[in-house]
Amino acid sequence: MIIVKLGGSVISDKNVEKSFHEDVVSQIASEIAQFYPKEDFVIVHGGGSYGHPLAKEYNLREGIEPNPDSKRIGFSKTHQVMLELNEKIIDLFLEKNLPAFSVSTSSVFITEGGSVAYGDVKVIKRLVELKFIPVLFGDVAIDLEKGIDVLSGDQIITYLTKMLKPRKVVFLMDVDGIYDGKPGEGSLIWELKVREIDSLIERLSGAAGTDVTGGIVNKLREAKEIAQFSEVWFVNGKIAGRLSGAIMGDGFGTRIKG
Repeated sequence: MIIVKLGGSVISDKNVEKSFHEDVVSQIASEIAQFYPKEDFVIVHGGGSYGHPLAKEYNLREGIEPNPDSKRIGFSKTHQVMLELNEKIIDLFLEKNLPAFSVSTSSVFITEGGSVAYGDVKVIKRLVELKFIPVLFGDVAIDLEKGIDVLSGDQIITYLTKMLKPRKVVFLMDVDGIYDGKPGEGSLIWELKVREIDSLIERLSGAAGTDVTGGIVNKLREAKEIAQFSEVWFVNGKIAGRLSGAIMGDGFGTRIKG
């Protein structure tokens, strides 16, 4: 099994509300179609310019308080736009004869303390066994402490990796991989060992861009956990062939080894 993360910056322009890179997602689906059904896939996509603006506007990270009436509206609105984005992605996969099946994240996971406290993956496992391609997404979630929270696609992947034990996790980004500094300024890291991640996070904390789900620094924190169970790749999802390369094991990007 391979878990593929479609980063929000790959599927949309985060500076243009509700933008959608149809051509990029279609290309990604075409590459996955080259390996399916021999290979099993689970897809997780980010919020891009759909979920992030609303999550920020309503301060959903704070929880249900203060202003619970407003927060409830923002919670529902954020979920609805994520369903809208999810449908666009599902439709493109179906066009490639890939049996993509939407799994609503907020109905499966409960959070606490900034991570998944519980997730019912039985349906996801069974879908994979039946040769469906489950498609989950960064979403709002019910939280045991704060009432509500935002659950990132990266956090979902960490939990799924622990539960499903995929052989590979591929993060698709809008840059070529992980850099030792800002993309375009630092050098691309071709291979990164788990023991090197903490020092890299320290260096990048002041340099990397962040969003409501923590940006690249948060991805590295999640990758550190994921690499205990699976090989991890970070590649440019906007360039044709990069996903295929990572799947085959000779990709252009960053590979994280345990």
